[in-house]
Amino acid sequence: MPGIGLSEADEPAALAAFLRRNPGLSFVAQDGGELVGTILCGHDGRRGLIHHLAVAPGRRRRGLGRALLDAALAALQAQGIGKCHLMVFADNAEGLAFWRRQQAIERVELALLSIATGGRQGG
Repeated sequence: MPGIGLSEADEPAALAAFLRRNPGLSFVAQDGGELVGTILCGHDGRRGLIHHLAVAPGRRRRGLGRALLDAALAALQAQGIGKCHLMVFADNAEGLAFWRRQQAIERVELALLSIATGGRQGG
């Protein structure tokens, strides 16, 4: 789906491990057995993180994304997690607009960096 970035962390085995580690925090929306939306959410014991929220293009603007978000946030709150972060590609105008409508606050003072866990040279 445009705007959603996938990697090896989204392969079936990795997703299964993530879901086992974070039970009850990710949700799907179905219509007559058809998958029409999903949210992948977890936490580290301190802060929540929404990894993906996707709704089928023909099902958008009907409150489904908001319902998935509300379910994930309620599940995080029930586990004592008071704040949740998420990342959106800077060029994903539709995604950014959705999150702004949900009153998500853009953290422009932060920089996102990534580092691989294996194969690092030096230090």
